[in-house]
Amino acid sequence: MSELLVERDGPVAILTLNRPERMNAISGPLLSGLSHALVDADRDPDVRTIVLTGAGRAFCAGLDVAEQAKPKSEREAIGSAADLDLRDAPPVVLHNVDKPVICALNGGAAGYGMDLALGCDLRIASEQAKLAPAFTKRGVLPESGGTWILPRLIGWSKAAEIMFTGRTLDAKQSLDLGLVSQVVPHAELLESAVGLAREIASNAPMAVQATKRMMRAAWNEPFDQHVHHVFLQLLPLFRSEDFKEGVQAFLEKRAPEFKGR
Repeated sequence: MSELLVERDGPVAILTLNRPERMNAISGPLLSGLSHALVDADRDPDVRTIVLTGAGRAFCAGLDVAEQAKPKSEREAIGSAADLDLRDAPPVVLHNVDKPVICALNGGAAGYGMDLALGCDLRIASEQAKLAPAFTKRGVLPESGGTWILPRLIGWSKAAEIMFTGRTLDAKQSLDLGLVSQVVPHAELLESAVGLAREIASNAPMAVQATKRMMRAAWNEPFDQHVHHVFLQLLPLFRSEDFKEGVQAFLEKRAPEFKGR
């Protein structure tokens, strides 16, 4: 059985971590497969949004500790996550994906799994979801973007408290902190995530992707530079067929039909 399931629901690509017997802990093959699937979805003109979730009762329990504990010769035979170039690791690839990515948090997201969830643009949580930054409890640190992302999401002080203590956050605590945008009944999670993905996909895809790029760029740019950067992104949108369709649909009081051109 594939460790990563890739499905399509119209313009939505659904990527499911599929190692439920290991709580979707990240193996070498899964790490590589997820990176490739994210790149493929980002390049596919028929995909406008991506949903990332897990099979079974967990989203992702982090890197597969049992795999890392094996003798190096055995790890090399099956592919070790620790031996892969971090530039090609999912959190780094995820940061550079232009299309919106929604994490459907179906259960626990621990360590690397939490970093992976935080790297998505939106998080919708099941009532059973948890975020567990257990790095310091294991003698390591967030190696896949958490130290960069979390302070930007919730501020330095709260991020420091969470990271230094390694406390587990339940769904309500995550919602109160703004780490997830919704908490829904477990049975409705995927439907809710795909519904939001389809709502986003109904908008002009080039405009959505440009907006995402500029939001990410704004984290590191001074205001004047950012405004100029946004203007350069706006010029090709003015020349697009989707811009003309958006204006025409507004004047005709109808829903627009965007083509991504």
